[in-house]
Amino acid sequence: MENQINAHDSVLDLIGNTPLVKLNRIAADLTGNFYAKVEAFNPGHSSKDRVATYIIEEAERKGILKEGSTIIETTSGNTGFSIAMVSIIKGYKCILAVSSKSSQDKIDMLKSMGAEVYVCPAHVSADDPRSYYEVAKRLHEETDGSIYINQYFNQLNIEAHYQHTGPEIWKQTNGNITHLVACSGTGGTISGIGRYLKEQNPNVRILGVDAFGSILKKYHETRKFDQKEIYPYRIEGLGKNLIPGATDFDVIDEFMKVTDEASAHTAREIASAEGMFVGYTSGAAMQALKQYNEKGEFDENSNVVVIFPDHGSRYMSKIYSDDWMRNQGFFDTENVEAQQKIQLIK
Repeated sequence: MENQINAHDSVLDLIGNTPLVKLNRIAADLTGNFYAKVEAFNPGHSSKDRVATYIIEEAERKGILKEGSTIIETTSGNTGFSIAMVSIIKGYKCILAVSSKSSQDKIDMLKSMGAEVYVCPAHVSADDPRSYYEVAKRLHEETDGSIYINQYFNQLNIEAHYQHTGPEIWKQTNGNITHLVACSGTGGTISGIGRYLKEQNPNVRILGVDAFGSILKKYHETRKFDQKEIYPYRIEGLGKNLIPGATDFDVIDEFMKVTDEASAHTAREIASAEGMFVGYTSGAAMQALKQYNEKGEFDENSNVVVIFPDHGSRYMSKIYSDDWMRNQGFFDTENVEAQQKIQLIK
């Protein structure tokens, strides 16, 4: 009798085709129709599963990756987890250079997935030998049979989202999308999706999200690198202190900057209002959407898709920790009561 078991060959088969979910309570006072592309439904709980799989399988197809190869990457955590996951399935060794800004949850997860992790200081210049960019390059040079993914300058980062995420959104909205709101770190997500959507309808507005302390918004507006824009900030996977080659600035119509504090509170609001346990970067995306709404970007006919790229489990020791929020000064007299809901029975 033929085997009738309906099963996937591996978790890699579950990557992509993530759901579009209408935002209700959190968008009740906003003008327009709002939908979240929830990338936490990927098996690695972030949009980076798409990039990791796409780049690694392209390297296999070209014969660059072979049995026993080592994959090396620079990551704020999510890409590293995805690469580690794919490496396990495909049998490669994984070495990751991680920013010290990454949450301890992310670092522990990377180790649990068998990756060799190097934690590098976050607040040094990109060309400093201690930066995670330079450490990854050095490890690549020192490791025989290795490839360096280099997501910040790899055009396949854009291609992964152009080939998959963009068409998914176009199909899910039946071509009725008017605005895309997405964070920009490496820039692959917003550039790939934006490029595809603009090809289908040039009037779709591609709205980027940047962090205070990052150079992306200023560079987009002036095409000049302004060192004075750079200072430490807390949001992970958003903004940059260099110009990523994987960002197509011509596709992006506008950037909005968000603060660490507002983004953290908005992530927690998404969880409590919509039942979606999302990460810090998702909070930043939703916060930017609110700010775009305040400046009159949308009308009642707008169909807005916002990318929620990550899962809240990566931030338990950060934005979902009351102690961390308090230590950052993110609990003030107005919101401390709402945030503190634990009752101690004595």
